[in-house]
Amino acid sequence: MTRYTDIPLSVLDLAPVRTGHDAAEALTHTVELARATEAFGYHRYWISEHHNTPAMASSATSIIIGQVAAATERIKDGAGGIMLPNHAPYVVAEQFGTLATYHPGRIDLGLGRAPGTDPATTRALRRDHQDGADFPEQVAELRGYLTPAGAGRKVRAIPGEGVDLPVFILGSSTFGAALAAQQGLPFVFASHFAPAQLREALKLYRATFRPSKTLEKPHVIVAANAVVADTGTEAFRIFSSLQQKFLTHFRGGMQFLPPVDNITTLWNSQEARMVNAMLSESHVGTPDTVRRGLQDLVDRTHADELMILSEAWDFDARLRSYELLAHTWSQ
Repeated sequence: MTRYTDIPLSVLDLAPVRTGHDAAEALTHTVELARATEAFGYHRYWISEHHNTPAMASSATSIIIGQVAAATERIKDGAGGIMLPNHAPYVVAEQFGTLATYHPGRIDLGLGRAPGTDPATTRALRRDHQDGADFPEQVAELRGYLTPAGAGRKVRAIPGEGVDLPVFILGSSTFGAALAAQQGLPFVFASHFAPAQLREALKLYRATFRPSKTLEKPHVIVAANAVVADTGTEAFRIFSSLQQKFLTHFRGGMQFLPPVDNITTLWNSQEARMVNAMLSESHVGTPDTVRRGLQDLVDRTHADELMILSEAWDFDARLRSYELLAHTWSQ
């Protein structure tokens, strides 16, 4: 029988920027939330990479991670993730090698292959206009820079080589699952916005996993949305801001807007289906309701960890959601 209290809870932060507010506020909230969730007992605090998105301030991911790590003491801080095709693997090795040198044993490096932005910005980021097809080769190159120096190595990541830097593969399809299994790395599935292939990807990952020096057996982290409040009505009202973010994305932009009492007045039936499909792995309600939903997610996926995204227009409500979840999960 699964002991749910043995399943660590972690935090995923997109550094949300409220419409009409600025990135400075969002980045201040990121540091405040990291300190708070460390006190609540969360295991990891990961920052995602997004570009040219007014609703998110998480573009310079490694810099934010450095700020979070400097402001905390115990929680593991990292990237969820670095979109590797946007970067030279050597530079990522240097950046995260430096972070791991400043904060030994506390830095994680999650790697993904999506651009984290629109096509025009992707072209601006990727000067060689690669589409991510060489992601497996990039991962191998990056990991090579992190290994201890060998004789004859001409290009060295300093800091970087030989540091204690756990690497994770992120994905929302079977591609990332297959790569993580092949390389014997932990796999993180992004079901907080793309749950469709969750079961298929995890089945493939476990079936084809090859033990490595890094990892003896499969390790799965599942990301999910969770909004917890004292009443179900208030939780669903808070959740409406995330629903509106996806709704505005489908309409050609992305905004993080104040909550509404009745989301159904804002969308048509097709938009509702699209938003609800992308957010189907969302657990919203009172502490008991959300705990049961996440326990069911663990039972369905046999996840080793859960990565929780809890967004709220009001920062105090966001803090309260993470606090309530941590308390109910420990019972």
